Amino acid sequence: MSEIADLLQWPAFVASVLAAWLVASNDKGRRNVGFWVFLASNVLWTVWGFQQKAWALIALQVCLAIMNVRGLKKTDE
Repeated sequence: MSEIADLLQWPAFVASVLAAWLVASNDKGRRNVGFWVFLASNVLWTVWGFQQKAWALIALQVCLAIMNVRGLKKTDE
């Protein structure tokens, strides 16, 4: 199971970079997708963090997820 969890860091990395790219877009639709991709990366990093007992990373992902939900709401306005 640990080996599978180790592999999660790469999709989490890609999702984080892709989300940052999308959120920086001038297009409202791309920004909205970016926040959803960020939320997916938060989940991936959290799963990975539990396997690694990286409690600070998990706390960070919870805080970032809250900010991403806020971003989603602001984009939908």
